[in-house]
Amino acid sequence: MTFVPTPPPLRTMFDKIWDAHVVRDLGHGWCLLHVDRHLLHDLSGPHALDALEARGLKTLTPDLVFATPDHAVSSQPGRSAETYPLGGKLAARLRAGCARQGIRLFDIGDDGQGIVHVVAPELGLAMPGATLICGDSHTCTNGGVGALAFGVGQSESMHALATQVLRMRKPKSMRIRVDGSLGRGVTAKDIALHLLRTLSTSAAIGHVVEFAGSAVAALELEGRLTLCNLAVELGARSGFVAPDDKTFDYLRGRRFSPAGRAFDEAVAHWRLLPSDPDARFDRDVAIAAEDVVPTVSWGTQPDQSVPVDGRVPELAAVPVVDRASVLDALGYMGLAPGQPIAEAVVDWVFIGSCTNARLSDLREAARIVRGRRVASRVRAWVVPGSVAVRRAAEAEGLDRIFLDAGFDWREPGCSMCVAANGETIPPEARCISTSNRNFVGRQGPRARTHLASPATAAASALAGRIADPRTI
Repeated sequence: MTFVPTPPPLRTMFDKIWDAHVVRDLGHGWCLLHVDRHLLHDLSGPHALDALEARGLKTLTPDLVFATPDHAVSSQPGRSAETYPLGGKLAARLRAGCARQGIRLFDIGDDGQGIVHVVAPELGLAMPGATLICGDSHTCTNGGVGALAFGVGQSESMHALATQVLRMRKPKSMRIRVDGSLGRGVTAKDIALHLLRTLSTSAAIGHVVEFAGSAVAALELEGRLTLCNLAVELGARSGFVAPDDKTFDYLRGRRFSPAGRAFDEAVAHWRLLPSDPDARFDRDVAIAAEDVVPTVSWGTQPDQSVPVDGRVPELAAVPVVDRASVLDALGYMGLAPGQPIAEAVVDWVFIGSCTNARLSDLREAARIVRGRRVASRVRAWVVPGSVAVRRAAEAEGLDRIFLDAGFDWREPGCSMCVAANGETIPPEARCISTSNRNFVGRQGPRARTHLASPATAAASALAGRIADPRTI
């Protein structure tokens, strides 16, 4: 009898990362998962550190933990940590906790300070195949480099600080393929908003999403970070893109990336991570890239979006069960059913956040506004995602382009994305924002937020109303 070995089972990239990090199978679907990188910021980090110390515990491996103040710091030019007093108190608590625990902190003014999900990839803290956590739902951004990254709560963060593991159930796997070629003026942000509009904010609940397909592969690395940033808005636990040569070129030479021969060895391992051909996913979705156009939100959740040249939904086209929530959203946003979205007059423009505050985002917006002026009624801000982004943009002269066009050029931080630093949109003012959430009150009490790409936001700043960047 000839012995024929059983071939190993086909595995998704998610399976490969998960299996490599299981420290112990606890049974009944639970396991202990090793955490490779743990990030802290000023809004949730102090609470996790205080909870740790209240139990008399120490950080087990402080060299795997990194922190930066971002959410509650002022973005005012020339700011200090104390410019916004409440933020100053949070930053001081984070600074003191990190000093006691031996955790590396990138403080205000330091190279490496910025929005936590912007600095992690640019420093090389997020890497393909690594597990990465942070007390923030948009930690999935780091999946753009092929990491398995997800947000955690305070108790989970405290547990990981003490043990470097998390007790977790394995989520299901989902693949979203976007195949074809994107049209002119269409960006990763438009892909994400299109996915939300067509699939809904509950489409990926209980899943980890792998973004794939020729259109995703064609995205530059920073576009992949934007796409993964919005995975959580689909309801996903995390989202990622398989690493390739673009990933390796991006990570080469980063401050915390492996160097020399170690980097070459890492790349050889990273090339084994992509899902096996014919690996099975619990859910598989296909989207045609040609169907994606510049998209903008109209309502109070990210899936309430339309093409930038489209109309707010007519009530007759809305399922009866959803009409009450649609009417509530229209009332809050000051819009009428069937209204062309381009009729919405804009008061504020915010270009920033962990979704769209990287150098490529600022370049795209600057390309639109170069030599032009912001509409007289509009107040427009650009808030770079990190100290490194700000310096690189200034070296290219992007700050002068924005300033000459009438934008404010700000210091790095989350700023008006979540308005936790006192920087808010006035009540009933309409803001087109490159951030990730348009919830009621997200940018300030009764503030009206429209989500869009940097190109659409820049075009709208010039027009004084929501505008199609393809017309510029």
